[in-house]
Amino acid sequence: MRLLGRREHSARELSGKLRQGGVEPELTAELVESLAEDGWQSDPRFAASRIQNRIAQGYGPIRISAELRVAGLPDAMIREAMESADCDWTALCVEIYQRRFRQPPADRAERQKRYNHLAARGFASEHIRAALHGSEGIDE
Repeated sequence: MRLLGRREHSARELSGKLRQGGVEPELTAELVESLAEDGWQSDPRFAASRIQNRIAQGYGPIRISAELRVAGLPDAMIREAMESADCDWTALCVEIYQRRFRQPPADRAERQKRYNHLAARGFASEHIRAALHGSEGIDE
């Protein structure tokens, strides 16, 4: 209960933390299932919470989806949660770009570094290109 009191956890994360705490694997599965039945643990609620948190931190859809996969959520649940997030990824990418980089890139190498920075944050190439074009007025 203490773990769930701090933040949402996926069933896989919660099982792993309970096992690290010394709980037997058989008992861990029962505990997680019981918590889910009682409404204390919910993978869809975890997904929605994690997505909103990561959007607020400026991460893109590719990275967020990958994190949810690592947390043990099925692809169908991830797709549904990402669609219900209702985020304009291009606008978020532009905002992150403008917040981080105030001046236009000096050269092609600098432009590539900026592209790589946004890609590492999990934005797709179309989002990044829109951010680069929108802030620089350059056509490729």
